[in-house]
Amino acid sequence: MLGRFWDFADEARSMAATTARFGRGMAARPAPRRPERLLELYEFEACPYCRVVREALTELDLDVLVRPCPKGGTRYRPRVTELGGKAQFPFLVDPNTDAKIYESDEIVQYLYRQYGDREVPWNRRLAWLDTGLSSLAGVARLGAGYQSRPSKEPQETLELYSFELSPYARRVRETLCELEIPYVLRNAGRRRLADYVPAQLRNAALERMGADAGNRAALRQRAGQVSIPYLVDPNTGRELSESRQIRVYLQETYAA
Repeated sequence: MLGRFWDFADEARSMAATTARFGRGMAARPAPRRPERLLELYEFEACPYCRVVREALTELDLDVLVRPCPKGGTRYRPRVTELGGKAQFPFLVDPNTDAKIYESDEIVQYLYRQYGDREVPWNRRLAWLDTGLSSLAGVARLGAGYQSRPSKEPQETLELYSFELSPYARRVRETLCELEIPYVLRNAGRRRLADYVPAQLRNAALERMGADAGNRAALRQRAGQVSIPYLVDPNTGRELSESRQIRVYLQETYAA
């Protein structure tokens, strides 16, 4: 009973963090150009600057290989210093252009110009305000996704279907971050009106509107419905939906 109470309280705090971002990182307007090779993002979930970058990736519908770098982490933090010269986050590596970028506002500008073929939206041009509001959103999470915990490193990279503003996907990403588990983030932001209707009505709405594209369509074909978050683990052959189920699985499988 107590465990359920704390789980409910944590979910409520994640909802509060979602509300504080005023819709950023939910809707996607896909970038017209797609990188041939996966972008790489060194970051940690609790960082307000990293959150801004993840939101932009959702909005541009770009996939990215996330290498979690929580405080105290030893798996990927040293690599950031080797590649860029300092342990600062977020840190984006684009193997398609050999670009290596630190500052969140510079990363966002790069993503929009390089792949979006457009300027950064007006609500992101005041970087200090955007990151300030992002910091407020992080307060509700009470440090989740900040500190590393001992874990076993998977041999193959996991995949997570997510969009940044989802309060349920956030809790899964926090667990992946704390355990320093690398994963391919398959961004599945909402692209059409049908994506906003309740899950039990969504399939019928999508049938009437015709097939969608992108990761939401791929997930629907794979799982029979769009359920965010959705985890694919090639190491065990498991595929799971539902936030709590995924987090329990990650703890039991990879926590040391």
